[in-house]
Amino acid sequence: MRAELNVYFSMFRIRFNHNLQYRAVVLGAVLKGFLWAMMEILGYLAIYRTGGDSLPMDFSSTVSYVWAHQSFIVLFSVVFADSEIYSSIRTGAVVYDLARPVGLYGRWFCQSASNRFSFSLVNCLPVLILGILMPAPFRLVLPASALQLLLFLVSTLLAFGVTVAIAMLMYVSLFYFISQRGIRIIVRITTSFFSGGVIPLLFFPGPVRRIAECLPFAAMQNMPLQIFCGTISGADAVKGIMFQLFWLCILILAGWAAMGQATRKVVAFGG
Repeated sequence: MRAELNVYFSMFRIRFNHNLQYRAVVLGAVLKGFLWAMMEILGYLAIYRTGGDSLPMDFSSTVSYVWAHQSFIVLFSVVFADSEIYSSIRTGAVVYDLARPVGLYGRWFCQSASNRFSFSLVNCLPVLILGILMPAPFRLVLPASALQLLLFLVSTLLAFGVTVAIAMLMYVSLFYFISQRGIRIIVRITTSFFSGGVIPLLFFPGPVRRIAECLPFAAMQNMPLQIFCGTISGADAVKGIMFQLFWLCILILAGWAAMGQATRKVVAFGG
């Protein structure tokens, strides 16, 4: 077991170091994150000036939510930079992965996690710093206490795991379809909308919000970002973390079983 974990960690580290080489891509991502965050904030500013009293979050919390979302957007993107996996499934090269002594689910999980983590690590800090340096009322407000920051970090780690676990289910589904483009578009739109990537879940109408908060997508960026901006705290934050842990276990078990079922049907060279 320990040897297998070391293999997975090595895969994660190799992919991480490889992705850090693309500095121009990183610079472009930082610039895009900053400009897009400012566009969203200005849009929210117009909304708050016309009906801010009826909104569920104050403007400062919404600004912090937007900055944090743009900073960690890669970390919580289900469809992102996994072209090697898509190509492996499409071309049939997956049979070579199956011949290796490392489980396919664990290998792809580490590769997918490393892709997101490496790009997010070099993207999040610059955008966060730019957000902190902005003048009021466009400034990012950091968590008010060390406990809130700790809960945010724990929730972020679990949300990251849920994101990769959902991505793994998407990869498994691609074994059954000829075209990958449609599945990726559907997954991108669905996960982004119901995880709070378009607007915070608190802005959803009551009935829709209650349904959305029970879905696994609510265990993605919605929970850590709500903790970050202070709309969820204390016991509610702990309950939210337990909710994330529940869905993470369910999704990993479902993905592992689905991967085993899908790979048993893989045919190579007519054999």
